[in-house]
Amino acid sequence: MFNINVLTLFPEVFPGTLNCSIIGKAKNNGIWSLKTTDIKKFSSVKGKLDDKPFGGGPGMVLKADVLDKAYQSALNSLKRKTKNFSKLILSPRGERINENLVDELSKFDGMLIVCGRYEGVDERFAEFNNLRKISIGDFVLCGGEVAALTILEAVIRKLPKVLGNPKSLKQFGKEKSSFDYPQFTKPRIWKKLKVPEILLSGNHEEINEWRINNSFKEKKKKNNR
Repeated sequence: MFNINVLTLFPEVFPGTLNCSIIGKAKNNGIWSLKTTDIKKFSSVKGKLDDKPFGGGPGMVLKADVLDKAYQSALNSLKRKTKNFSKLILSPRGERINENLVDELSKFDGMLIVCGRYEGVDERFAEFNNLRKISIGDFVLCGGEVAALTILEAVIRKLPKVLGNPKSLKQFGKEKSSFDYPQFTKPRIWKKLKVPEILLSGNHEEINEWRINNSFKEKKKKNNR
């Protein structure tokens, strides 16, 4: 079983969309499990979770001591299930998630993910615990929860026996998977728009070539924006 523990201020966000469709079925079938660790429960007597940043500036920063208490609790819990898991913290300054990284993460037996909030987290917490910083893009969210759901879905679908058709993981290779080819289904003509004739030809070699070429066209369009 692939075991996951997510540190968050909002455990009610999870499992969220991970409870749906094939990912949810995989959870029900015992392929993966999810536990959340509520950071709020590890605050001081006064319930202080964050404080003003040194050097000034807007927003508040999650305190290293509070986070570390929550982290150690999650770490011990996960270690009772597996010794082979990745340790991540969501950050817009982290390495960008891609298919190669998703493949790498799926080879572990679990994941521990820290979701930040507010202006961020005390950098010393991430450094002390040697957490790998991961980003889903060059933009800022209110917190790491949505990013965590995104990464988890990408990783879980890679786990054995999750997808009904394992070939879905292999088609065209890793480097092209982010720019899928256009898809069509019945009817052949819709609002006077026709399905490309090549897809109706039955020539699988030419169809594959058309799909590869069109996946690159879409990639080129995105890169030129």
